[in-house]
Amino acid sequence: MTFIAPNDPAVRVTGRVDDADPTRPVWVHPYTQAAFRCTGTSLAVRLVNRRTYGVSQLGAMIDGFPVRVPIPVDGETTTVTLASGLPDIEHDVVVFKRQDGQHYVELLGFELSEGARVLPPSEPRPAHRIEVFGDSVSCGERNEASLYVGKADPEADLSPYSNAWLSYAAITARALGAELHDVSQGGVSLLDGIGWFNAPDYVGQEHMWDKIEYNPALGPSKPWDFSRWTPHVVVVAVGQNDAHPDDFMKDDYDGDMARHWRARYVAFLRALRAHYPHAHIVCMTTVLRHDPSWDRAIGQAVAQLGDPNVEQFLFSRNGAATPGHPRVAEHEEMARELTDYLAALGPGIWKD
Repeated sequence: MTFIAPNDPAVRVTGRVDDADPTRPVWVHPYTQAAFRCTGTSLAVRLVNRRTYGVSQLGAMIDGFPVRVPIPVDGETTTVTLASGLPDIEHDVVVFKRQDGQHYVELLGFELSEGARVLPPSEPRPAHRIEVFGDSVSCGERNEASLYVGKADPEADLSPYSNAWLSYAAITARALGAELHDVSQGGVSLLDGIGWFNAPDYVGQEHMWDKIEYNPALGPSKPWDFSRWTPHVVVVAVGQNDAHPDDFMKDDYDGDMARHWRARYVAFLRALRAHYPHAHIVCMTTVLRHDPSWDRAIGQAVAQLGDPNVEQFLFSRNGAATPGHPRVAEHEEMARELTDYLAALGPGIWKD
């Protein structure tokens, strides 16, 4: 066995990673990944997994083919085999986190067959950068449940069917040749105290957006150093889960809670702008069914901000396509529309 450390110079890491100990980095956010080339006939990952719920799985693309492997052990060192019996040639590898912060992966390294070599990725790091602040849709949660397109989720644990690689966020980024940081969490709202994540003490994006680690069930929060990575485009895709437990925007658009939410949304955009003074910010929800008052509220907040580089975007079936989580087909639909929208803004949005 040939062991490759997580911080080997040939390994290119993408995503917000807690690398205070570079030999044991912690992966939290969906689509966090390590890319490299290697020779040899097998590939495995040595790691420690910690989870709060669901079935934890690791993903990979090996020579362009998808791999999905359960992580069988929690809380102790384990080795997860991604491939065996490969021809002993050069392979293109991306190992990635399929799911959100329902679990943390402490990456200890990669195991290749004896005598194998590791090489840098054949393609350079993308020059364009996109960051998404979203909820379960932006994570690609439950998107591989292909028999439930346009339908409600069945009463079953669908965590094994979550795949960030096939989320609209990731598909859009790859279509535009962009590196993606997907700062998204299933069930998250904008505001703390509502939504679905970390019930009954709900946690919103206003808590997690500036963190590396944020899940209260898995330990203390750790701040993210914004100087490490600056996006050209920022997508804010929250405002669907805030209707739980009370759909106050629908029921009382001019009430105290609705006005408070819109003010907090404006404050969130200003906080993003403080870190990213030149980014183009896109505010949106998704095709997941929700009351249109939330999109009206986002439009009102964007108008109040008055920043020409902050815009609202609506999909053709915005808020009306499905009562359940969007499946891969709907993610592809959203990705096509968002890709076309961003491409139409011209090359100027990618300037540093």
